[in-house]
Amino acid sequence: MMVNMDPPKHSGLRDLVNKGFTPKMIRRMEPHVRDIAATIIDNVIEKGECDFVVDIAAELPLQVIAELIGIPQEDRHQIFQWSNQMIAVGDPEYSPTMDVATKAAAGMFEYSSKLTADRRENPKDDLLTVLLNAEVEGEKLEDTELNMFFLLLAVAGNETTRNLIAGGMLTFFENPDQWQRLKDDPDLMPTAVEELLRWISPIMYFRRTASKDTEIHGQKIKEGDKVTLWYGSANRDPDAFENPDSFDVGRDPNPHVALGSGGPHFCLGASLARLEIRLMFEEITKRLPDIQLAGDVSLLHSFFVNGFRHIPVTFTPEQG
Repeated sequence: MMVNMDPPKHSGLRDLVNKGFTPKMIRRMEPHVRDIAATIIDNVIEKGECDFVVDIAAELPLQVIAELIGIPQEDRHQIFQWSNQMIAVGDPEYSPTMDVATKAAAGMFEYSSKLTADRRENPKDDLLTVLLNAEVEGEKLEDTELNMFFLLLAVAGNETTRNLIAGGMLTFFENPDQWQRLKDDPDLMPTAVEELLRWISPIMYFRRTASKDTEIHGQKIKEGDKVTLWYGSANRDPDAFENPDSFDVGRDPNPHVALGSGGPHFCLGASLARLEIRLMFEEITKRLPDIQLAGDVSLLHSFFVNGFRHIPVTFTPEQG
């Protein structure tokens, strides 16, 4: 999988889809993504209550990544299910055993193969068609590479942003003064998004292999050693952040590493994630300003993502 590769193969694969995730391309998408966010709120606002994770937080990244890849919207909830089953092994609701996770991966590969076969006959303006026609080092991608690329885009494109939006709302419930501050001053939204990324750190860790002997803060690391990068720890580093355990929607500067540290593995979808988070919370602050927690929060059991299963909420319903 691309996240475990080094250049030049990694660079070649990343370049295949990079044009679809540049800041310029994401800016072009903003009106459409805003419309999707507005429709998501339309679908719940008359009810006065909903499951924030399933009905709001999951929907925006799911719909957007499905459209980008070329997944029919009616299949997006199956992608949601497979994603949770793969990244939440041991979770009693989604993936109580490793066998469930294995079958989920197999299901996604089978789905990817069928969708790929369709694109060979019916090319469209989507990332899957781009991958089918692309070459890396003069060679087309093999079927296994296509399936792994599909899995990476589908899972990473919905899991992290969904849990960031869900965790962000919970963070505002726990810090009502910051919620009020953001509602009173919408210009704080860009820094609020960065603070949510720092505070929640939706990906817990990645593991890397040392390519040479080195030493970090007195800890000797030998070539070949496995090193685990804990993003939540880095994002609460008192040497990097003033009052790191305080949530501040106006924090600036904010050198968090929730999306990576700027190297070749920096999050491919960083600009898209920031856009989705910003637009979703712009809609919520305007249209669900009195949203509040209405029951127990159900956490996702996962060793990889800081995730949520269910967050029941209530708000003043809009009369249709």
